Amino acid sequence: MSDIAGPVTAGATTKYDLTTALIVVDMQNDFADPDGSLFVEGGDDIVTVINRQIDEATAAGAFVVYTQDWHPPQTPHFVTDGGIWPEHCIRGTWGAKLRSDLVVAGPIVQKGTNGEDGYSGFTMRDPVSGDEQPTELDALLRERGITKAVVVGLALDVCVQATALDAVSGGYQVTVLAEAARPVELAAGDGERAVAAMVEAGCAVV
Repeated sequence: MSDIAGPVTAGATTKYDLTTALIVVDMQNDFADPDGSLFVEGGDDIVTVINRQIDEATAAGAFVVYTQDWHPPQTPHFVTDGGIWPEHCIRGTWGAKLRSDLVVAGPIVQKGTNGEDGYSGFTMRDPVSGDEQPTELDALLRERGITKAVVVGLALDVCVQATALDAVSGGYQVTVLAEAARPVELAAGDGERAVAAMVEAGCAVV
C-alpha cells in the first residue's frame, strides 16, 4: 500500500448529523479480503476504521448507506469480455458479499447489475454505448434531506473517487476519509492523482 500524500485538506473534521450520509463504498470480499479476486492492498485493514465511522454516524442519527458491485458472470466490464478488470463481485458469489465483519446499518445500493461499469454509487455506464443511468442512491439521499456526504471504502482511485465526484456534481458537500479508503493503483500514483482530482472538484479529503 502506498501512502496517500498530496493536497489533503488540513484541519477538517467529520461531524455527523441528520443531514449527513455516510456512504460505504464496495467493502466486498473480492476487494477487501486477501483471498478476493481483485484485492486492494490494505482493504482488510480499514474495516475497523469504517466500523468506527458507522458507529459515530448512527449515534448522531446520520444515514448510512452501502454500495455493492453486483455483476453478471459475463460483462464487457471484465477482461474476459474485452474490459480491463479481472472477474470480480459476480452476483450471488462469496466475492460479491460485503465483508462479514463490516457493520451493516442501512440499505445497500447495487450497481453494475446488468453488466454496466458500476464505478460510482450514483450512476452506471454502459461500457459499450457509454449511456448512463442513475442508481437509487441519489433518491435515497434526497428523500431524507441529506446535504452532506462522507465517503469511505474501496477503491480510493476508482469507485470512491467516482462516487465522491458524482456527489459533488449533485450538489452535496463531500468529505472523503483517506484513512478509511485505499487505492488499487493500476498505475503508480493513481491514489495521489485521485486525491488531487477530488480536492480540485471541491471535496474535502481528510
